[in-house]
Amino acid sequence: MPRPKLLIIEDEKLVRWSLQQKLMHEGYDIESCATGEEGVSLVRDDSFDLVLLDIRLPGMDGVQVLREIKALEKDVAVIMLTAEVGVARAVECVRLGAHNYLCKPFEFDEVRVALEKAREELKLRREVARLHRQQKSRFAAGNLIGESPVMRATRELIAKIAGSDATTVLIEGENGTGKELAARAIHFDGARAGQSFMDINCAALPENLLESELFGHERGAFTDAKSLKKGLFELADGGTLLLDEIGDMKPSMQVKLLRVLETRQFRRVGGTQDISTDVRVIALTNKDLQAAVGKGEFRQDLYYRLKVIPVRMPSLREHADDVAGLAKHFLERFAGEFGKPVKTVAPEALAALQAYAWPGNVRELRNAIERLVILEAAPVVQRQHLPTEIRTGMKLQDQRVVELPAGGVALVDVERELIWQAMARCQGNQTQAAELLGIERDALRRRLVKYGYAESTSA
Repeated sequence: MPRPKLLIIEDEKLVRWSLQQKLMHEGYDIESCATGEEGVSLVRDDSFDLVLLDIRLPGMDGVQVLREIKALEKDVAVIMLTAEVGVARAVECVRLGAHNYLCKPFEFDEVRVALEKAREELKLRREVARLHRQQKSRFAAGNLIGESPVMRATRELIAKIAGSDATTVLIEGENGTGKELAARAIHFDGARAGQSFMDINCAALPENLLESELFGHERGAFTDAKSLKKGLFELADGGTLLLDEIGDMKPSMQVKLLRVLETRQFRRVGGTQDISTDVRVIALTNKDLQAAVGKGEFRQDLYYRLKVIPVRMPSLREHADDVAGLAKHFLERFAGEFGKPVKTVAPEALAALQAYAWPGNVRELRNAIERLVILEAAPVVQRQHLPTEIRTGMKLQDQRVVELPAGGVALVDVERELIWQAMARCQGNQTQAAELLGIERDALRRRLVKYGYAESTSA
């Protein structure tokens, strides 16, 4: 592990020499100088982690040196040394970006402890910056892969939203089309990237718990409220709040959400004070909200408030030309993750991939490729390596689940039969069957109860 680099800028020769000698034994790589001009020159030519900087220097004083150093290297931790009776200038230095200050005369232990604290904070700050860069790279709009016109247009729209001041975005699309990835791209490609990104599934919690999660609660607001709790609208202040499956939110919660979007204020459960929030709200749904409005299942005013900036994620069927590029991307990604050689796809296998309807969209394609990388040892993916439903699938333009009889058919009978087939093909696995049908597992479970499917099934 590299030794931390320390620069000492101190005009008193004895103090400078003493600090240098003692700190060398603490594991620092040290350079020193007697003037501010020399110190600025050293920072300009090299990179330092820490600086001990005297305020009173001949020529350029410590305050000006601090400004110059911070202009050159924002990440460096500067500790000011002052012999002045008043510490007003040292406090000013902290305001200008200094990490701390020490008053002369000081004990060496004070210097050692101050440097150790600065190192720990610097390490934490750099780790946060590294994770932020990692997230920004992972969730950038460029990760929405595809060169088809519809995908290029989608990426361009997401980039525009990310660079805008839009505080409300609605992303619609089928399951597996990349709605969450689009939401994260809007956050991490925008000005809010350095702030919190919070997310919650509106269908996963009962109404009372969802309200507490979103708005928080005061101590004693209900039986189990032993202490004050901040909600996501409060924790995400300055950042982004992702509301997944917004179409499943109960009407009473829709009213409360609308108030927050309109006023940018809310109250904790059991609270009496309004709390202001500056949050970009991104709502996701796989439902047709406009149809839900027509049925009275979703508030019209909330729908139009959410749809200030609408984004529709296209199904994979709408950009089937991107299947080859997506397959290549996932082959390379999972080969790297699992430490395996990168596979190629035989023309017959690629034709089958491109002909398949992909009801689970990009997520289904990703899962299929991951399975191939894990289970198949052959360097070339052949048609026989593909899952049965993909290998035997018909071309998109010819693919039909059923033919409509001339005399018509009861839609409920078609749904029941398809659910029975999906459960049989997946050997009773509800999660896989739901994915095959392009619906959520909870939606499948409701239909199984409705149609009296009593056979023991697995998750």
